[in-house]
Amino acid sequence: MKWNGRRVLVTGAGGFIGSHLAERLVANGASVRALVHYNALGTWGWLDQSPVRDQLEVCAGDICDRDSVRQAMTGMETVFHLAALIAIPYSYHAPVSYMRTNVEGTLNVLQNARDLNVERVIHTSTSEVYGTARSTPINEAHPLQGQSPYSASKIGADKMAEAFHLSFGLPVVTVRPFNTFGPRQSARAVIPTIITQCLRGDAVRLGSLHPTRDMNFIANTVSGFVLAAECSEAVGKTINLGSGREISIGDLAQLIGRLVGKPIEIITDDARVRPEKSEVERLLADTALAQSVLGWKPEISLEDGLRLTIDWLRQHLERYRPGVYAI
Repeated sequence: MKWNGRRVLVTGAGGFIGSHLAERLVANGASVRALVHYNALGTWGWLDQSPVRDQLEVCAGDICDRDSVRQAMTGMETVFHLAALIAIPYSYHAPVSYMRTNVEGTLNVLQNARDLNVERVIHTSTSEVYGTARSTPINEAHPLQGQSPYSASKIGADKMAEAFHLSFGLPVVTVRPFNTFGPRQSARAVIPTIITQCLRGDAVRLGSLHPTRDMNFIANTVSGFVLAAECSEAVGKTINLGSGREISIGDLAQLIGRLVGKPIEIITDDARVRPEKSEVERLLADTALAQSVLGWKPEISLEDGLRLTIDWLRQHLERYRPGVYAI
């Protein structure tokens, strides 16, 4: 696939992964339309500060509104669907919002893509759909388990994408990122939570320390999205994007403390602990399919990615509230 001049829509383009992806596509020469969530202030999320904001066509709408999705999607050849509610703790408080945004919003994208003859839809899943690993590394055939309202809503969205491919031949690829991190990520994620607390003080308040996660730097994840859109063999498949390395939350905090250059005290905060049966104890990606089908592998290591993220957060610490638990 040649990106030069290709008409591309990115939903959720104002968010963490979406903004990085939109920038990569612009750099590749694509004609990018960015769908951001409408708000009264007229802000575009992270695209407000993007160096390519003047090279994007930005439209504001709501993924839950089928008409605004259709308007954004009209004339597009490729659609990257990233718009979603993603914070796990908040899903305990507002599960209906997650069903509407993640399942119905995805249905709006799929129905419009079918009606408008979109050539490729890249649907965004999450490693949370696997729940606690029953075997490792986790490949794409691993059973799905909704251990939070968030993960249940994403399972529903993934299955809707699968259904539209099998029922109607819609050319869908589902990419399943594991724990992506990097500049611009919100404080509701564990890595910016740890880094910002390290930068502001010597104590880091966290929930459970023993669960393990597969952390993958944002540039690696974005490369996987782009390759999934380029590869015809990927259509109809679900593909993991992870590092193939796991680390416990406690060890991750100690590693970040060393990279920041200070000893830290880790304090377990009960308010940050997930309900017992909801906690995903272990995530570790099997990336063999991504390597064989897409020719993809992560190029930036955990340590190098953390250094880049720490440097960025030092410069943007005013955007964060390290002492506040963001759900």
